[in-house]
This record gives sequence, C-alpha cells and structure tokens, in this order.
Amino acid sequence: MQSYLAEFKNNIIKRRIKIGVVGLGYVGLPLAIEFVKKGLIVFGVEIDKGRLGYLKRRENYISDVNNQELKSALSTHRLIPCRNFKILKQADAVIVCVPTPLKRKHYPDISFIKEAVELISRNLKKESLVILESTTYPGTTEEVILPLLEKRGLKHGKDFYLCFSPERIDPGNVKYPVSKIPKIVGGINKDAGLLGKALYEIVVGKVVMVSSTRVAEITKLLENTFRIVNIGLIDELAMMAHKMNIDIWEAVAAASTKPFGFMPFYPGPGVGGHCIPKDPLYLYWKAKKFGFKSRFIKLASDIISFMPEYVVNRLESLLKDKRIRLKKSRILLIGVTYKKDIKDLRKSPALDIIEILKKKGIKVSYHDPLVPFLKFPNLNLKSILLTKENLKKFDCVVITTDHSCLDYNLILDNARSIFDTRNIYICKKNRKVVRL
Repeated sequence: MQSYLAEFKNNIIKRRIKIGVVGLGYVGLPLAIEFVKKGLIVFGVEIDKGRLGYLKRRENYISDVNNQELKSALSTHRLIPCRNFKILKQADAVIVCVPTPLKRKHYPDISFIKEAVELISRNLKKESLVILESTTYPGTTEEVILPLLEKRGLKHGKDFYLCFSPERIDPGNVKYPVSKIPKIVGGINKDAGLLGKALYEIVVGKVVMVSSTRVAEITKLLENTFRIVNIGLIDELAMMAHKMNIDIWEAVAAASTKPFGFMPFYPGPGVGGHCIPKDPLYLYWKAKKFGFKSRFIKLASDIISFMPEYVVNRLESLLKDKRIRLKKSRILLIGVTYKKDIKDLRKSPALDIIEILKKKGIKVSYHDPLVPFLKFPNLNLKSILLTKENLKKFDCVVITTDHSCLDYNLILDNARSIFDTRNIYICKKNRKVVRL
C-alpha cells in the first residue's frame, strides 16, 4: 500500500489523476470546478438532462459557481459532463454527490446512492478510490456501499478503496467556498483514509482524517443536529416570549454580549434547504434501530415544522386587532427562497405559508427579485412589482426572506401593516410593524 499511496500522490502532483464526480448539483459542480482549477480532468456524470443542457450551452445553474470559472472549465475540456457511467472506467477516483431525501417524514431514502453505486461498480477502474459525499446515516458506507461494490467480485484494498467525506456546502456563503471549508475523511480502513486525504488536499486547505466512515458520517449529522436543536429552541422561546410580551430579539442581542458560553440563534418562519430539515432525521431514524429515541431531534423538528402555521396564526391575530378578517384580507409575502440572497426554493417555509393561506381561501401574492415565477402542482404565481401603489393594496406585508437588495424603507413607508419574521426593522419603532 505504501508504494501505491506514493504513486497516487505522485500522480496528483503531476496532475495525471482523473476524477469522476457523480451528480453535478449544489455539491458536485462546485467540487468539480475546484479540481479543474487545479489542472485535473473531471468526468461529471449527471442524469438530469436539464443540467446537461445548461452545461452544453455553457450556462450556469448553481449560484455558488462562478460563471467565468464554469465557462473556462468547459472550454478547456477538463470538465467533461455526460450521462454515461462508462466514462468512469477512465477515472482514478470517483466522488458520489447525489441527493438523499426523506421518503416519509422520518424515513431515509438512499435509493439515489444505491443506484449510482450499482452503476459505478460496473465501470470501476482497478485500484480506484470511491468516496461518498452524500449525507446519510452512520453505517451506510460500510453496510450498504461496500457490499454493493464487492458483490460483483471486487475486493476492498485490492480492487478499490472506499471513503466517506461529508459535504459541507453552505449555499450563498462567499466567505467559505469549497476550498476554504475543512474536509473530514474517514476510510473503510486507514489506507483508504490516507488516499482520500491525499485527494482532497489538492483542493482543500485543511483535511482532517478520522478513524472510520461511521465517525465521518455522524460528524455531518452532529453539525446539523446542533443547528436544528438550537433553532428549535429559539423558535420555542420566541413563541413563549410573545405570550409574555417580551422582545425575543432584544433578549438574544443582550445575551450575545456574554463573551463565553452563549452562541446566538435567531427565530424565523421555519427552516428550509436540503440539510437542516432532513439530516438530523437520518440520525433519528438510525438511532431507533438501536432502540434509542432521540427526543431532542424529534422535538426540534416538530417545533420548526410548526413555524409556518404559527406565522399564519400570528398574522390572523394581527389582522384581527385591526378588525380585518383573515379570509377577507390580501396578503403580500416578501421573499420566497429559503435563505437570503440565493435562488433556492428547497423546502422554503415561505412556500408552506403560501399553501396554508391559500387553503384558507386567502388572496396571497409575493415579491421576490430572484424568483419571477412560482409554478408547482397547486401553485401558479408571478412575482409582483414592489411599488408604492402595489404595497398599498395589501392589508399586510409579511417579510419571509430578507434579501439584501430589497428596499425596506419603501415597504415601511407604504405598507398598511408589516409582519416582520426576520427582524429587519429592529431599529424602527413604528406602530405598523409587528415582529415575530
């Protein structure tokens, strides 16, 4: 193994190694670009025809990818997108970056991983490295992926090496792109871990090798469970503080002055994106297999899931105070993406709020500079213009996503009333503003 590792590292130094990235989404495409920037050839395997169409036209569809870097990677032909897994026969390392959704509320769906690995196993180059990045429950790499790769007669440590390295992408975070986020790597054995570490050191400044794939798998879940529990806690405290007529935002700001033992989290209309609402539930599900019920995860998830309904309840109360019936009202939501300044609707709480309002028969509109249309099975809306005239038409404006480019003074000056779920108007003492 020492000689193979030395050869592997030498091929890295001389840029002779070729990488396969399976899945060119929010995780895979930025990672592929980083390897290309270091002079390596990357085979990007993607089954989505829409994404391949974008790449064929040299058009970007991922906000965290620099347009010019993508065009450069494609024009130099070091990034080679395709649908055919056979191209992986040329790859020295294959990185799997496919979705891992939930089948039901608490049940993991790793079918995309299994399908990808099945096809990879048929096209695996001898002595190649396989790395799973898709977030999953502890034990997946060892209990599911390893047997899938070995069932065709391949042997780990001889024909291939296997690692898990959790993705840590934070969409829209320009301070921490892929190259600046430390990488965790855990191998089926130490040799596999060393190979994974050597590979990621090409593009990442710091790579931390852990003792096993299970430790690497639970590390990602620990990170996001920490977040969901604390978000659930502050959401519950926000609801409690409202009952007590206490400004929770002021309380958080005051607590934040303590230089130790406190980390601020902020309430909101709910949590969206691919990771926070889902990842901790993978851990919750796996723990139940061992007869352990994680009460913190379940409680936090339930509280966060309730927040869109809570926003509607508060909105109804706000309108009642103004002698306006909710069913007779016109509501405008400001921002529908799950996070500020990114064009990403995945599990956005704003969509849940719209759905609840429409089920109640309420006329609801929205404005979002990043999302001109909302087209779903039960939803077909167009973003309205943010003008004085339009703002005055609505009984209440609800700030659901705090995009930086929005004119909040225009909203404040012309809206009849505002329900601010993002603490935009922290310094504005105005009777028309009600904060979460």
